[in-house]
Amino acid sequence: MNDQPSAPLRARVTGPVAAALLVLAGVLIALAWTGVLQGGDTETAVGLAADRIPGVTVIALVVTELGNTVGSTAVALVGGAVLAVRGRVAEGLCLAAVPLVASVVFTVVKRILDRARPPADLQVMAVANESLPSGHATMVAAAWATLVLVLWPVLRTRGRVLLTAFAVLWAGAVGFTRIYLGVHWLSDVLAGWTLGAALAFAGVTVLSLVLARRTRRPDTAAA
Repeated sequence: MNDQPSAPLRARVTGPVAAALLVLAGVLIALAWTGVLQGGDTETAVGLAADRIPGVTVIALVVTELGNTVGSTAVALVGGAVLAVRGRVAEGLCLAAVPLVASVVFTVVKRILDRARPPADLQVMAVANESLPSGHATMVAAAWATLVLVLWPVLRTRGRVLLTAFAVLWAGAVGFTRIYLGVHWLSDVLAGWTLGAALAFAGVTVLSLVLARRTRRPDTAAA
């Protein structure tokens, strides 16, 4: 990674993506809550429950614990601290703040919608609180997407590919375990992934605007 100052991703790129993802997240949440997707949700949940393999279930339990909301928050806070120590304070604050905002957003949405979890007979681990959207999926997408976006300008091509691939695979694995273990509907996870990614792009858009404003100030003073 290059620690020299570099231009962040531009808001005119990340802003429209954030808006599109927020709209998509809203649509997915609305469709899930109204029951439009319930047929597919039920079929997926029942099918996975019937095909569980003991060894895979153990791995899924480990992954779901490592990828929980606390784990994703820890990744963001540690990453943010490292960036701040390296002189990238704004980027570090962005990385730390996005998952914290995401945790508030998904908690509020859950409480308002109060969607029920899959039935207890499908669950490997008993979970009874609100289901939509998946907190695990929201947080893992928010933390890792923000990390990728914040580091994108300072990484070489190989670093970008490796980090992005890991982030996608990890977020996918964590989300899948929630469905596989019977504690979330498929639509909960899809909505969570989309919401988390949307908040990541929104956070980086704010970061880009802040850094651009800072850059303009010295130029204005010099003029």
